Amino acid sequence: MQIINFAEQNTVINHYMAELRDKNHQKNRMVFRRNIERIGELMAYELSKTLEYKPKTVKTPLGQLDIPLIKQEDMVIATVLRAGLPFHQGFLNVFDGADNAFVSAYRMYINREHTEVGVHSEYIATPSVKGKTLLIVDPMLATGGSLAAAIEALMEAGKPKKIHVCCVIAAPEGIEVVKEALPEDSCIWCASIDEGMNEQKYIVPGFGDCGDLCFGEKLQSFRKVADREKGKRSV
Repeated sequence: MQIINFAEQNTVINHYMAELRDKNHQKNRMVFRRNIERIGELMAYELSKTLEYKPKTVKTPLGQLDIPLIKQEDMVIATVLRAGLPFHQGFLNVFDGADNAFVSAYRMYINREHTEVGVHSEYIATPSVKGKTLLIVDPMLATGGSLAAAIEALMEAGKPKKIHVCCVIAAPEGIEVVKEALPEDSCIWCASIDEGMNEQKYIVPGFGDCGDLCFGEKLQSFRKVADREKGKRSV
């Protein structure tokens, strides 16, 4: 399995990563979202170099020529809500003809000390991925639990031709978990592979909660809301 870490290369991605990590830049949500999106665009460009191309004849006003193209209709870009939305948009800006899939899978602390994490999945909307190139784009690969759950859910929609997992920041522990859920010929793309996780299962040094930095802090999780509504109906 191939693992690509752009932090080991001298690219402009490192500039955007520095801004994402900087506490002062994080105060501007629009800039934060745009940097996540731009990393998605650049990663999509680099990934495009590995895809299969076939020549297509294009007619211009003055003649015609053959240009090698990919079949974007044979691609599916999948993301995990909600943090994945800006990252997903970056890939969609490049592969604008691809189909799209969305998975609602989020982690929940299962002990009072917030040191043990479980994964809960509520929703999936996906086309068939059978025989297609599947790009699973999720900015944070920490424990790997939510991403592994997303892979499992998407694989129920058919066997893809190839799977690419793309993230902004990954922890080594999460990569090992995701590798177990992927076919051997898959590829993992990371803007950075960080040192590891702290006791609360956040990536260190990381940059914090991507969803909160993009869209604002959560008052409560969907699970809590669902439990409350269930309690009302039972009264």
